Amino acid sequence: MSIAPFLAAAIQFEPLMFAKEANLRQLLALVEQAAQKGARLITTPEMATTGYCWFDRQEIAPMVETVPGDSTTRFAALAQRYQCYIVLGMAEVEPQTALYYNSAVLIGPQGVIGCHRKTHPYISEPKWAAAGDVGHQVFDTPLGRIGMLVCMDIHFPETARLLALDGVDVICHISNWLAERTPAPYWISRAMENGCYLLESNRWGLERGVQFSGGSCIIEPDGKIAAVVDGGDGIAYAEIDINRSRQRRVLGEPVFEQRRPDYYHSLLSDSFLWDPQDFFGLYGQQPLPAGKQSRITVAQFSSVDQVEDNLATITAMTEEAVSQQGSELIVFPELALTGYLAGATHGQTRESASVQALTRLAMKLRVYLVVGMAEKQPDKNYNTQMLFGPEGVIGSYRQIHLSQAQQQWASAGEHWGVFDTAIGRVGLLSGHDALLPESARILALMGCDIIACSAALASGFTAAHAGSVVTQNYPIPTGADPLHWHLFRTRAGENNLYFAFANTADDINGLGGYSGIFGPETFSFPRLERLLWQETQAVTQPIDTASLAGSPYPTNVVRRKDLVAMRQPHHYKPLLN
Repeated sequence: MSIAPFLAAAIQFEPLMFAKEANLRQLLALVEQAAQKGARLITTPEMATTGYCWFDRQEIAPMVETVPGDSTTRFAALAQRYQCYIVLGMAEVEPQTALYYNSAVLIGPQGVIGCHRKTHPYISEPKWAAAGDVGHQVFDTPLGRIGMLVCMDIHFPETARLLALDGVDVICHISNWLAERTPAPYWISRAMENGCYLLESNRWGLERGVQFSGGSCIIEPDGKIAAVVDGGDGIAYAEIDINRSRQRRVLGEPVFEQRRPDYYHSLLSDSFLWDPQDFFGLYGQQPLPAGKQSRITVAQFSSVDQVEDNLATITAMTEEAVSQQGSELIVFPELALTGYLAGATHGQTRESASVQALTRLAMKLRVYLVVGMAEKQPDKNYNTQMLFGPEGVIGSYRQIHLSQAQQQWASAGEHWGVFDTAIGRVGLLSGHDALLPESARILALMGCDIIACSAALASGFTAAHAGSVVTQNYPIPTGADPLHWHLFRTRAGENNLYFAFANTADDINGLGGYSGIFGPETFSFPRLERLLWQETQAVTQPIDTASLAGSPYPTNVVRRKDLVAMRQPHHYKPLLN
């Protein structure tokens, strides 16, 4: 059934604690204002009826209510009058158990359609609420297939992915987002990597000393911001064309057809619930390496159709990074040795002269090198990264997720590439692999401290920010930033690891670039990262993969992986479909 484009509205609002009736009246007025303008789908912020920063169950008890209940009935009347659909953020009580939930309720002209209970609680919610128990559902409506997430849920790539795999057209994400300038990179990443719309209603203002960030917006399937409200109460309006989300494309690629669920079983694991030092050392099998302070480099250049010329560039950039920067790991772009446009024309083997030369270079300079190349085998070709080190060839990774262009000449790999080194546990990915959030997540669950990502991606994974009037505590940035959003910064933060992204300097369209090294904590400012633009260049970043000596538990976030430990994998089984 064809669905005509329609107007959507994301409401930004500052609720007040202990003033539920006043909040409801103001919310009803804002929703009606949006509906009168013609909005068919309208979202409100998380906990919009009550405010957020509650001490405990006793304090919030007078504010909770059932679904359906009085508040949903009042919004259903508006939905019926204007033939629209409303997502209401509220505190819910389940009568049978008296459990409280932080919920998002989808309301249509006929009343309550569905409810999402926040599955991944933020630090404040265990004071009063239980984790959601209804999973991640998508609801059919005349406007398309609608899914809901609440604030912290979206930190976890699995949640939005579950909705996308169930055919979601629009994700309605309602939040009380804080501690960074918005629209938040996580919001943009989830829309872009799933090729769907995202409506974002965030609150603003100050509550019990907590500064909320505003930035409510409507994000298109390519990650572009269609409309945004910075600070203050307001409404962001934009047109939704469901046909765009149903193309299911990411940077022009049909990534959902390219998924490899047979390789995703570890997504259901809970490895970081345990002390990682004990878990990975169990039975003496592959204990985590000690790790250390070191310096790593990403080298950005455009390979040519001559292996000898590419080898000379790799050699020169390696020698400079080691001698001038003291680098111990250098990551080069995808197909850097054999040429991005050459396909399998210059396919190499471990016995090839160029591979032997790289082996000698790594051994001579006592450095780890990650170099992308076309690999030639008797019956197949692969898009491969090789890892060289002081001990010679350490191993290789054959790309598991192939782009449309790569499918013309390469076969898909069958094993993830994870290797222990003196600087930590290193996982290898190609740029196309990293567009699928499952890939980096699996390497994190395997204990990687660093992902070395060799890429040849065009534009579409970064975006700028004009600056925000919302006051944030120093050193949280509020000013203009040409690289506010970078997809691979999100990859690093959501997996609590260092992400070394080495992109080609340009592709056949003259685009590409924006290589960088991203730190393991998204909300640590100033950010532990170094970035490049589009020119041929290298950049180096100090990193630390070691915990304090003698500590019985990891003291380094790349080893603890705090965010990874908060996953709720009992919800994730559909990811294997």
